[in-house]
Amino acid sequence: MCSTIIWTAAGQPVLVGRNMDWTEPMGTKLYVIPRGVERSGLTEANPLRWTSRYGSVVANIWDCAVADGLNEAGLSARLLYLAETHYGERDTDLFGLSVSLWALYFLDNFATVFEAVDAIKTLQVCPVEIIHRGETADAPMHLCLSDPSGDTAVVEILDGKPVIHHGPQYKVMTNSPTYDEQLVLLKQYEGLGGKKPLPGSAEAEDRFARGAYYLTKLPDQPASYQEAVAGVLSVIRNMATPLGYVDPVKPNVSPTQWRTISDLTNKRYYFEFSRMPNVVWIDLANLNFSQGAPVQMFDLASDLEAAGEVAQKFQPTDPVHYQKAGTAVTWKPAA
Repeated sequence: MCSTIIWTAAGQPVLVGRNMDWTEPMGTKLYVIPRGVERSGLTEANPLRWTSRYGSVVANIWDCAVADGLNEAGLSARLLYLAETHYGERDTDLFGLSVSLWALYFLDNFATVFEAVDAIKTLQVCPVEIIHRGETADAPMHLCLSDPSGDTAVVEILDGKPVIHHGPQYKVMTNSPTYDEQLVLLKQYEGLGGKKPLPGSAEAEDRFARGAYYLTKLPDQPASYQEAVAGVLSVIRNMATPLGYVDPVKPNVSPTQWRTISDLTNKRYYFEFSRMPNVVWIDLANLNFSQGAPVQMFDLASDLEAAGEVAQKFQPTDPVHYQKAGTAVTWKPAA
């Protein structure tokens, strides 16, 4: 499931786009998380513990995990599906972190990708169980981080060890195969080093190629800020999978459920559901991230007419109980 891109051009805002693809709606809601929240990594042994330094806006799925978000320093974190992920045996000498909190840990603690990369090897990400069409899997995820300088890191966990691709040259990410293989496959297409025509299927490697190719076609100097955001939307929508398109055996090929654009320069977070024609956004400057402020929530699925800036629509709510490592996600879509 999923695709993500990052667009950088001189004099333009750094913009990140992502699609969330899954076989069914995920109960996604937007939350405002303040500074000063004390957290546990939710592992049985030696859990990582921290107190959030930065506030953020996040997209929660299944009422128990953070899939996407932007913090007040401009750091963006996105979780995507990677079937090749293998978390390995638990090493209790390392601090443990449930994958349900993996993205939030970085949003809570870091302003730059450089800082975040230094922390990756000090902890061990531990899976939760998800059920896809009756089959149980250890939530195989990889992580993408980006910051306002355009720096990016793609983090995979292969054979129990983190594999990190770090640098501003990494502008696209989808799903299988692993990232080093994706970069090799990319070179076979016209405009990207090879002669093959651009592929059009919903497979992850084809979405990867389309994203990389169409990013090169965006104007370096769009006519307006709105056109810059719309340009990134045009690329990430090109990488989407239509509603109703489900491969019964491949979670990698699932309909796009929702989409975000994160403006890392201006700290603005855009969100849309594929089943709705309206786009909302949140200017982080309009939110209260102060220590002691309440967690707040906005559910676009319950406010069908919402559009434009919606910071004032967030309402205080109970903190989310994130999924403990080793336990199974039990959320089910409403009948």
